[in-house]
This record gives sequence, C-alpha cells and structure tokens, in this order.
Amino acid sequence: MRTDCGCGCGGDATRTSAFVRPRFFAGQLLTEDDLGLLVDYMTAKGRLHNRSLYGPGVICGLGVTCAPCGDGTVTVHPGHALDCAGNDIVVPCAEQVDVRALVREQRVSALGVDCGENCDDEGGRRYGLYVRYQETPVEPVAPYATEEPCPSPGCVPSRIQEGFRFVVRCDDFEDHRHNPGTRLLASIGDLARADGARTRGRRLEYYLDALSTASAGTGRTFRFDAADAKRYAASLAWLRQNTGGEGPPPPPAAREMTEHVRALAGGVARYDTYDAAGQERLKGAYPDLATVQEARGVLATACDRLRAADMEAAWPDPLHRTLARAVVTETAARVVPERGDADAPLEVRMVAQGTPLSHALRVEFRADLGLIREWLLCRLDQAGETGDCRLRTEVAAVDVPPLLPAPPPDSVEKASIAEVQQIAEAAAALTLALRRFLTDAACATLNPPCGDSTDTDVLLAHLELDGCDVVRVCSGIREQVLPGGGAYGEWLPKLYRLRELAERVCCAPLPRLDRPTLPPQGDIVRPYVEGLLGDWPRTGDLEEMLSLLLTPAPGETPPKALHEQVYTTPSEVTDSIQELSILRTQVAELTAALEGLRTQLDSARTQVGRLSGQVPENLESRLAHLEGGSGEPSGEPPTQDGPARPPAKRTRPTRSPKPGETP
Repeated sequence: MRTDCGCGCGGDATRTSAFVRPRFFAGQLLTEDDLGLLVDYMTAKGRLHNRSLYGPGVICGLGVTCAPCGDGTVTVHPGHALDCAGNDIVVPCAEQVDVRALVREQRVSALGVDCGENCDDEGGRRYGLYVRYQETPVEPVAPYATEEPCPSPGCVPSRIQEGFRFVVRCDDFEDHRHNPGTRLLASIGDLARADGARTRGRRLEYYLDALSTASAGTGRTFRFDAADAKRYAASLAWLRQNTGGEGPPPPPAAREMTEHVRALAGGVARYDTYDAAGQERLKGAYPDLATVQEARGVLATACDRLRAADMEAAWPDPLHRTLARAVVTETAARVVPERGDADAPLEVRMVAQGTPLSHALRVEFRADLGLIREWLLCRLDQAGETGDCRLRTEVAAVDVPPLLPAPPPDSVEKASIAEVQQIAEAAAALTLALRRFLTDAACATLNPPCGDSTDTDVLLAHLELDGCDVVRVCSGIREQVLPGGGAYGEWLPKLYRLRELAERVCCAPLPRLDRPTLPPQGDIVRPYVEGLLGDWPRTGDLEEMLSLLLTPAPGETPPKALHEQVYTTPSEVTDSIQELSILRTQVAELTAALEGLRTQLDSARTQVGRLSGQVPENLESRLAHLEGGSGEPSGEPPTQDGPARPPAKRTRPTRSPKPGETP
C-alpha cells in the first residue's frame, strides 16, 4: 500500500490512485495490456481485502505431525493460509517435508551460518517450519506473428500457477498482532518518565484551587463550619493520646500523626483568619475552640517528634515526603505561635485549606512545571501525529517560573502574591495540557495501523531436532486468522468498552479547569483538601481508558515499548543552571534594594522641596553668602555699575602693652 499519497487544496487527490481498472466499450481494440490490467486489478483487490480484513495466519488445517518413518521428515496436512501480503496459500493434499534437506538449504543460503550446531552434533536445535507463497509461469504456447518490431522468441507461458514451498528458518517468529498499547507507548514514550509527569501533575492539581484562593483572598476570613469543628476535635483528641511518648515515632505512626497535624493545623489556621470579635463568636458557636491554646502546644510537641522521625522510611515517595515536611515546617511557623503568624497571611490561608506551602515545596513546584512542559514539548515533537492542533503552541507559550536553588532545611521564607499567582497560572495551563495530550494519545489507539507486508512466510510449526531427527513438533502458538484481522482480533474483547469510553472522552469539548470564584464580600467558603497525603487514586473515564490499553488481559500480548534514546544532562550543565538560578535570585534582590533606595531618594527630595518653601526670604540671601564663603552681609545692595563691593574687613581692637611686655 502506498504511503506517499496526499490531497490537493480542493480536496482532489494529487497522486496517482492505487487501483485502476479497465473500462470496455463497443468497437474497442483490446490488447494484452487491457486484459492484463483487469487480471491485476481483481488480484490486487482480493489481496487487499485478505490483508486488511483478515490478516496473516492459518485459516484452517495445515497441521504438522511427525512422519511415520521419521528420519527427519514431517507431514503437513491440507489447509488454507493467508500471508501478510494477502496471498492465498492452499495446500490441497498432505505433503511429506524433508526437514534435513531444508536445514541444509538454510545453511547454504546463510553461507554456513546456522541457528544451531552441525547436524551430526548432539543436542537439541530449534527451527520454524514456514510455508511461502510462490507463482510459477506454466503452459507455454507459441504466439502468432504480429507487427511488433521485437516479437517474443519461442514460446511464452500462458498461465500463472499459484503454489507454495516450505522453508526452514531460525526460530525467531514475528507476531503480527497489534496491541493498541503499542501505539499509546509510541505517543507517550518511556512509561516511567510519562508516569513521573502524570504524578507531578496530579500533585499540582491538589494545589490549584488553594493557590488561586489564597493569593486572591488575602485579608479575608475562611469560614469555619461544623465539618471543621468535627475534624478539629477528632485530631486534637488523637494527638493528645499519641504525642506524649519519647523519641521519634515509627513510620506508620509518623504517617498517621502527620495527617492529624495537618487536619488540626487547618482548623486552627481558619480560626486565626478571624479578628478578635469573630474568634469570640466562633468559640460561642463551637465550644471545642476554647482549647485553641492547648491545641497549639499539642501541635508544637507533635512537630518536634516528627522532625526527629525517619521521613524517608515513613514516606518512601519523595513527592509525598516533601508534602509531609511542609506540613511540619508550616505548622510550626504559622500556627504554633500564640497568635499565629500575622506577618504571613498567604501561608496561613494555605494551611487553612490543608495545603501548606513551604519554601522547599515552592522550589519543587517550579521544577515540576519545567519538567512537565519539557516532557510535553518533547513528546509532541517526537509523536508527530496529533488531533489537538493548537496544543503545542499553547504549551510553548506557558510562562514557567525559573528554577531556584534548594533552600536550607526548614526554611520559612515567605512567598509573594505574584510568585504564587505565577505558579498557579502555569500549573493550571500545564495540567490541562497534560490531560489533553493523554486524551488525544488514548483516542488515537482506536485506529489500528496497517500491517507490515515485508515478511510473507506463514509459520506452520516449531520444530525441535536432535541430531538430524525431528523429535518434537509444536503448532499451538502459530498465528490464526481472526475476523477483523490481527489488528483487531488482539483487543476485540476490550473494544466495546473502549468505544463506550471514547464516546465520552474523545470527541467531547476540550477539558478546562474552572478556577474558584470568590464572593465580593463575607467569608470565603473553601473545603478542606482531603487525600493530599494519600495514594492519589487515578479515576475517571480517561484513566480507565489508559488502564485498559496498558494492562494486558489474560492471553493478550504485552504492548511493545518504545526504545528511544534517553539523553542525560551533564553535571556541568546542571551546575551552571544552579549557578544561574542563584545569580537570578541575587539580581532580583539587588533590584528590590535599588527600588527601595529610589523610593527613599524621592521621599528625601520631596521633604527638601517642602522645607525650601518654608524658608524666609531674608534667610535665602544669608544662605547664599554663607555658601559663597563670605562673611556677614553688608546690607548694601549691589550697584548697577558692577558687582557689590566686598564688605570691609574686621580689625581687632588695639590695647596698650603691659609693663615688661614687648609691644
């Protein structure tokens, strides 16, 4: 089948059609070209149907058994097969196949390079017995004399006999079945790297609404309701009973303690967003809040114990480990103090939603955004075929915040509103783009590719030889022709469920993330984020579709992974990137300091101008004389003929010398 076809701008084909059939009319002079074209057309159409609708393999019969007399001979029984080019191979009667002769032929054709040892050596060897389609010109006849300038000499075959021959090859059978997961892996590339991008995108999705709400709702209270009060009381009771021990908690207890610290800190942080009058109203509505100061002390004790715990053992996943450390760091810095951290309202509101945002977590979010963006651009460039035409342009246009160096342990550096908004906008755009890319890749698997027709041999059986004798014949794992061909037969059991999911996923409008809208006034109603430290289950139609494609069913061939070159960044480049990030941070700090100096200078100029307007007029001339280095003013105005004369010099009064003193 041709692959260089294209369409013109008007919709008409610009290349020659793959099939041309003859058209006959009255009075037409028929030649061998016309009749030959008719035969070629019908033959090619039949082979196309066989190749595309059924695929290669055995249709019926063609069983291989041991011959009665042995001596390296097997019996191939009658049957029908199709090769991958669509040729019909029909064996009308049983055939005795001399495997030894075929092995010698294989060795001669391979210039002595065989799949095993010599025939006379001991030990088993394995081969594959194949049947191959072949055509033989037969029944030659002498043509009549024509006016052709170069007539055919002698007789010309008048028939084409469709036949077959048996061959023996190395036991390297190629399965022509198509697993849809193979095409999915060709789009997403290495499964481990794709899973890393998806997991980081999943973590960012937990923070999307919280980041947008915290950055836009500074100065607003977060509503404390009955669900928050219930969570507050349950976590406080648990921590009272489990924080009194000594030493770091074991990993299971550390995980559970971290979750209760997050829940209790969220309730206290919501309480801290209220003013004094609002806090008194909350205590009246929820009597458990009378223990807020006790809760701060319990949280301080729990954070001290968690700092000493083995976090790597408690949280083997580094993504969850950073979240757990953020819970401890932010709780100790923003909630444990007696009045909370009034200087960090944004961080307090993040804790109130159950999504603490530490300095280390912000650095990781920046790195995750860069990783997701680069992975998407790489896959969109290498995959090539996509149905989302604007996706690559939109991914390339995402403004990802620059990388930052790793912060010191337990850093409590505060975030700016501009930084949080930039992270939120980039995360919203990239997580949406990631979902669109995976949807497009999953839906493309419902269009199986055309099969490869280069190898036209059809496997009949696997043979095991001992010396020169055939000792075992196995025909159980050869390809069988299935309705719909190998491209469909491999995943026919899951096809109906995939099409049902595709109706809801593939042709639906593009997904979008709706940001939370805040009321113009009053309390902000925001739910507590559940499951942040859990297993992050992947649910939904798209996730079920990906799972069906990548999880082989019993008896199904596994998808073929894409073998691609993985490029690693040299250490010199990574060190330079870190140095560049440090320089960027220093430049930002110097720019902020310069802006502060400019502000102070403008303020000083304003004050000087205000004081100059308040100075009396007679004082200005005195200041002018003092700045010119002269003495007191003479009080005489300057003459018109020239500049004013300088004032007379002062003379010291004379006195009479004392007796004995030299004058």
